[in-house]
Amino acid sequence: MTTTAVVDFDHVTKTYGDVRAVDGLTLALRPGETVALLGPNGAGKSTTLDLLLGLKRPDTGTVRLFGTEPRAAVVAGHVGAMLQSGGLMDEVTVAELVGLACSLHPRPYPVAEVLARAGITSIAGRKVDKLSGGQSQRVRFALATAGASDLIVLDEPTTGMDVTARQAFWATMREQADQGRAVLFATHYLEEADAVADRVLVLHRGRLLADGTAAEIKARAGARRISFDLADAVDEAALRALPDVTSLDLSGRTVRIQSADADNTVHAVYGLGLRPVNLEVTGLGLEQAFVAITAAEEAKQS
Repeated sequence: MTTTAVVDFDHVTKTYGDVRAVDGLTLALRPGETVALLGPNGAGKSTTLDLLLGLKRPDTGTVRLFGTEPRAAVVAGHVGAMLQSGGLMDEVTVAELVGLACSLHPRPYPVAEVLARAGITSIAGRKVDKLSGGQSQRVRFALATAGASDLIVLDEPTTGMDVTARQAFWATMREQADQGRAVLFATHYLEEADAVADRVLVLHRGRLLADGTAAEIKARAGARRISFDLADAVDEAALRALPDVTSLDLSGRTVRIQSADADNTVHAVYGLGLRPVNLEVTGLGLEQAFVAITAAEEAKQS
């Protein structure tokens, strides 16, 4: 297993007309990391993956995989990729397609092993064009892991998979990372990023907005959630006027608040003479933190 830096982006830009899809992106990935790439639609995730895989070239800056050009790293078998774009071959069986991928990889695994790892042994004899969406995703995963690649790149990998398949998929990915491989995945399932990733990258308008563990990203959002019930009628105006409240949701007499300073807000609740019951104060989930961070950036640029 290589010890060279897996991925290096150095001040990379990529522009399409007036749109700067990637804007001065600098980042590095290391062996054994599982990294989630997050961002709203149009953030530059797909372009970043295309640059990483050598499918596009940067306008400025450099991209290096294992110290060399991306295309050279791919040809050498360092990279396995599972992308949303591109279809699967028709009129061949699953086993035939996986066998082709194994035969083309410089360091292939046995076909039976690849089928078993992807959980598709039972459909090995089925034609590829007769598969369900979840089964097709697992075939794409098999193609990405047909050989001993040092970096696995996954674009929305569990789309169409049921809960059991998703859990099995991520268990396999953890095994890959434990063996020293780097795993980079883009996803809209933020709960997956929270549960699986060692590191989270948040892109926004082509720039790297946040880079850290899921816990660090959540802490950066600087907000906590407060929920409680009130026995008496709710004075919405008074609640909205509480200090440090960034959002308020009322459902009957259940109050849910997002606050930049939970201690101050709760103290003020009691200061109004209210008697909350079932009081809970929790940190933001990754999804709420992601929304808060990107919304704050949008507000700066508006």
